[in-house]
Amino acid sequence: MTRKTDKQLGMHRSITRRDFVQGSSLAVLGAVTSGAASVTATATAEAASALTAGSYYPPTKTGMRGSHNGAYEVAHALARQGASFDNPEATGEEYDLVVVGAGISGLAAAHYYRERFGDDTRILLLDNHDDFGGHAKRNEFHQGGSMVLSLGGTHNLEWWQFSDDVKAFMKTFGVDVEAMRNNMDFSYGQDAPNSPAMWFDESTYGVNRLVANVDFNQQLSPEIIDQFPISEAGRQSLKSFYGRRDNVFADLSDDATDELLSSISYPDFLRQYGGLTEDALQLFDKKEHGAWGIEMRALSANDALWDDNPGLHLMGEDWSYDGRDYPAALWPDGNASLVRLMVARLLPHVAPNVTPDNVALAAFNYAALDEPERAVRVRLNATVVNTVNTETGARITYVENGKLKEINAKHAVLACYHSVIPHLCPSLPEPQKDALKYQVKIPLILTNVLIRNTDALDKLGVDGISCPGRLHARLFLFKGINNGGYEHPMKDSGPVSLVFWGAISPPEDAVDLKSQLRASRKKLLAMSFEDFEREVRTVLDDLLGPAGFDVNEDLLAITVNRWPHGYSYEYMDLWDPDWAEGEAPHEIARQTFGAIAIANSDAGASAYTHVAIDEAYRAIGELPHNSETT
Repeated sequence: MTRKTDKQLGMHRSITRRDFVQGSSLAVLGAVTSGAASVTATATAEAASALTAGSYYPPTKTGMRGSHNGAYEVAHALARQGASFDNPEATGEEYDLVVVGAGISGLAAAHYYRERFGDDTRILLLDNHDDFGGHAKRNEFHQGGSMVLSLGGTHNLEWWQFSDDVKAFMKTFGVDVEAMRNNMDFSYGQDAPNSPAMWFDESTYGVNRLVANVDFNQQLSPEIIDQFPISEAGRQSLKSFYGRRDNVFADLSDDATDELLSSISYPDFLRQYGGLTEDALQLFDKKEHGAWGIEMRALSANDALWDDNPGLHLMGEDWSYDGRDYPAALWPDGNASLVRLMVARLLPHVAPNVTPDNVALAAFNYAALDEPERAVRVRLNATVVNTVNTETGARITYVENGKLKEINAKHAVLACYHSVIPHLCPSLPEPQKDALKYQVKIPLILTNVLIRNTDALDKLGVDGISCPGRLHARLFLFKGINNGGYEHPMKDSGPVSLVFWGAISPPEDAVDLKSQLRASRKKLLAMSFEDFEREVRTVLDDLLGPAGFDVNEDLLAITVNRWPHGYSYEYMDLWDPDWAEGEAPHEIARQTFGAIAIANSDAGASAYTHVAIDEAYRAIGELPHNSETT
């Protein structure tokens, strides 16, 4: 097998490795005029050309995003190297509330604080990233002319799980989930005639082969399985597995069956009870890389079956897998639009007249995020390194532009991930620090690739493809979400974002889940943008090249959203005991400590936007009044 050189793959084309008009501000894109109810549906190339040189607007940056260079080095020095940060500059700044983290939970905490303590309270949000929103990262592309939005991280609203508090929160911000659903045609690459498909790459399987209509959650026909380039024994084991109708646990009670399924991994279940060979099992390994961010070997059979993976037919149930119905509501930039609604309400001068009907195109003035005269301020590129209770509240130390600074507040909310908090607040009780360290976050990748058009995918009749042998487990076209004033119809052939979604496979010798997560994180942080670009170009050249895709001409830009600390840790059968109420690590970890409260989805042990909001509501409600602080 002869591989193409970097030059043949287009690696010499520097546009994909540069920030498009580095950090320029889209001051004229979809500007919301006073009293306007909506904005134009798309941003034009002429508007993009009018960007103000030298202004600051992170959403247009391409290259390595998510946890980008410059966002984590100070925190790593603190947590990994035990660096000390002494003799900070006393700035004299005083606030009612300082929030560590300007993500969904941090911004929601600021909102709830104003509700509880008054709109005149002074609030500062500090964030180590160059943009607000945390995992709800906004990705904009302009290289193809009109603005194309894509997913940078957190993207679904699971509205059916909303608590009453979250429902009230959404109502306050004017979020109408039903209306959002009515303006969506997107379904994660399930709509094309031959989707979902599976691509077998030559490097892994000895041949480049696209097999149409492969959904392991539905009953696969022998004709489809015969196209898989695995061993004859592997194909036969899959045919037998999908053709069986017996109950392998007929001699066990329901309780005994449940106990067994909770104690065995899903691959072991498929191996022992489904009869799959090792090369057939490999096709399942990365099946939950996007949804869970972990290998299937980390899931119990019970967890996997609950998540609609195949196998219930081995217990006498009929095949009923018609494709998972996941009726989430989305904006065209994921939950970045929800973040923008919160910022616009907290700092209306930054984005006047923003509503849910125009938020996706509204102009945001980043230069006005941190103005001294404002009641609420957002300070980016500022990494907190210490938080301590004082007689009057809390003292917060942070690093900004290489300088160590100190500020004071009546209250503080740590809306950052749990495992870093013991380093930020070393005076916490030891049991609480141990509980915080228990929750190891799950790495995640969303690589957005702007392609010139969908001609090759249309020719193949696919818009969603699984890639069991590649770095990214899945890719899908992202369009058909017409919310927030933005329109990108399904019939539009391009330019369009092709989303590569998944995680990093841990080494085989990483046995327990936390070892797997830490090993995956290490591998992810060691990868350069060029590593991702080479992977993307190789996949598109081999997969779409035969259908006419020119990897040199048709790939316009790449944005890698790298999240080494991505999904919140959720308890799983194979690795976590059943704790009594109030004794689970996240319940111990989130306890308020003097004037310092703790929020974020980690505090709910669940990686969802509504959980981050619920935890912000709880954290603010637990803060003491001034006379109660210690």
